[in-house]
Amino acid sequence: MFSMKKKTADRAEIYQTTIKSIGKSAKEFLKENMLILFGDEAPAGLKDYCFGIEVRPIQGEIKVGQQVAIDTDVFKITAVGNLVQKNLVDLGHITMRFDGSSKADLAGTLYLQAKPIPAMSVGSTIKIER
Repeated sequence: MFSMKKKTADRAEIYQTTIKSIGKSAKEFLKENMLILFGDEAPAGLKDYCFGIEVRPIQGEIKVGQQVAIDTDVFKITAVGNLVQKNLVDLGHITMRFDGSSKADLAGTLYLQAKPIPAMSVGSTIKIER
């Protein structure tokens, strides 16, 4: 028999992390269709604006056409800033912008399909799948 995970068997996971903390002002950026991720080393002045995550390795290259899953909500990747891969591995720090842009104007930003951002809480998962 097939398990529930078989449904996405053709989607190889290249990255997964968990939200460990939510800064007191982090959700304000959701109104601007973006969220900021940062690992444990976030500077004190930025922690209030970030979703704190576990810094994890990436198993492959992040590319346009892949997808990001936030819990059960899935978003197509539309553009990748040239520092996204490095910053995510080194610092756990990127901005996710949910505007569907096909041009990466900011080096540390991962651009995603324009649709509503789901509610997130401590323990929510973020995955990148090819």
